[in-house]
Amino acid sequence: MERKRFQGVLVPALTPFKADLSPDKERFVKHCRWLFDQGVDGLAPFGTTSEANSMSAEERMELLEAMIEGGVPAAKLMPGTGTCNITESLKLTKHAASLKCGGVLMLPPFYYKGMSDQGLFNAFSEVFQRVGDSSLQVYLYHIPPQTGVPISLKLIEMLVKAYPNTVVGLKDSGGDWNNTAAILSNFPGFTVFPGSEVFLLQGMRAGGAGCITATGNANPAGIREVFAKWKTDQADDLQNRITEVRKTIQAYPMIPALKQMVAHFFKAPGWEQVRPPMVKLDDARTASLLADLKKVDFKMA
Repeated sequence: MERKRFQGVLVPALTPFKADLSPDKERFVKHCRWLFDQGVDGLAPFGTTSEANSMSAEERMELLEAMIEGGVPAAKLMPGTGTCNITESLKLTKHAASLKCGGVLMLPPFYYKGMSDQGLFNAFSEVFQRVGDSSLQVYLYHIPPQTGVPISLKLIEMLVKAYPNTVVGLKDSGGDWNNTAAILSNFPGFTVFPGSEVFLLQGMRAGGAGCITATGNANPAGIREVFAKWKTDQADDLQNRITEVRKTIQAYPMIPALKQMVAHFFKAPGWEQVRPPMVKLDDARTASLLADLKKVDFKMA
C-alpha cells in the first residue's frame, strides 16, 4: 500500500550534543516532542541542520530509534539517508524503511563534483533496487550551496520515469525561487518543499506542499500558521512576519544561532554545543543575536 505523502511544515530537528560531543538522545527526543506540540506536520532529521554529515551512520540510526521509542510517530519522519557512498546510503535507507518511516530525504553522492546525470541516477538507482521495498518513498535533497552537486530537472525526470512510485518529491534548498518554480511547473503532482519558509506562501500558491525549514526549530508555530492560513486575507502579513524572523536569524551562522536560541529561551545550558567543524557563537555574537531578536519582538514559545 502506498504511503501518504508529506505536506505542511517539516522541521529538520537540531541534534543536541553532550560535552564529550556524543549525541544527547534525551534532549533530542524532548525537542522533537516539543516541535510536534507546536503543531508541525513532521520532522526531517539528519540533514544539514541536524549536523548529520558530522555523525556516523550508527549515531544517526540510534537517534532515529530513540525518537520512535520516545513516542515520535515513524509515519511523520523523513530522515536523511543520502551519503557519498552506496553502502552507507543503503544501510540508512533500509533502516528507515524497516522502522516504517513515512519517507526518506536523499542527498546525491556529493564528494565527486561535475558528475553526469547518468552517474547520479545510477547511484540513486542502486540504493532503491537494493532496498527492495515497494513502499519506500524518497524525497530528493537539492542543496548545491552545501553539496556542489545539483539535482537537475533532467535527473528528476529520469528518476521519476524509472521509479514513479518511489521518487515522489524534493526539498529545494538552493535558495533560487526560479528553480523551485521550474520543478513545480515541469512535474505536476511532484511533492515539492522549499527549504526556507521565506518561500512558503509563494510555494503554496504555485502548488508546493509546504516547507522543510531549519528555523522551524525556533518558530514552528508561526511558520505553521502561514501554512494553515495561506488562502486567507491574513496570509501575506503572516508571511512577512516569519520572513522577518528568518532574516534576523540567518544573519548569523544558522545552526549555532538556533542552538544558542534553544539554550537561552529554554534555560538549557549545554544546548549550544555543536560538533566540529561547527563553532559555537561567542558571547558577543550571542548578545547581538538576542538583541536583534528583541528588536523584532521574537522569543521562542
